[in-house]
Amino acid sequence: MRDIHCHILPYVDDGARDLNESLAMLEAAKAAGVTSIVCTPHCRDPYFDFDSMWASFKLLKSHAQGFPLQMGFEVNYAKLIELGVEASDYLHFDGSNELLLELPTRAGALEFSSFERAIYELQGRGYEVIIAHPERCQAIQKDVGIAENLVRMGCRLQASADFIAGGRFGKERKPAKRMFERFLYSYIASDAHSVKHYEYLKTARSKFSVCGRHMKR
Repeated sequence: MRDIHCHILPYVDDGARDLNESLAMLEAAKAAGVTSIVCTPHCRDPYFDFDSMWASFKLLKSHAQGFPLQMGFEVNYAKLIELGVEASDYLHFDGSNELLLELPTRAGALEFSSFERAIYELQGRGYEVIIAHPERCQAIQKDVGIAENLVRMGCRLQASADFIAGGRFGKERKPAKRMFERFLYSYIASDAHSVKHYEYLKTARSKFSVCGRHMKR
C-alpha cells in the first residue's frame, strides 16, 4: 500500500518535529500496512523551502533502512500561482508525473473555474493531477457535483484518512462518505502529521475502498 500524502519529513513543516518523530511515524506506517511512502511537505507559506525539504528527505532516507520513500510536495494552489505553473516541473512526485494539488478550503463554487484553468495547464504539461482532501473544500461539502466535475476533467481525488474522525475542520466525514458512495476517490492517504494519523489510515482503509470498487460498511 502506497501512502501518497504524508508530512513525515523532519524539521520542515507542521508534521514531524524531528528525526525521532519521523522514524516513529515510519514504524506506525508499517504497522498500518504501508509499503511505500511519498513524502509531501507543504508547498505553501510559511513552510516552503525547496532545498531544506530535499535535505530533510535525504536525511530520512538515510535512516529508513531501505524502506521505499519518494519525494513530492503538497502544492498549495495559491503558491503554485505565485511560483508559476512551470514550477510543477520541480514540484511533482520525483520519478513520476503525479502532482498533489491542494485547493483552497474556503473557495466558493465560482472560483473553481480558475482552478480548472490551472489544472488544464498542468495536464497540458503532462502531469496527472491528484486533488488533496477535496472533502475539506466548503464548496464541495455543499455540492459533490464539483468533485464529480474534477474527476471528469481527469483529476484523481485523495481522501485524507482523518475524515473518519470528522477531519481537520470537523465537517469532512459526511462529504467524504458521499464521494465514496459515488466512487470518486482514487486514493486514501494518511496525510500524517503524527503517529496517531496512521491509526486513522488503518481504520479508513478497513471500511472504505477506492478506484470504483464498492464501499465497505
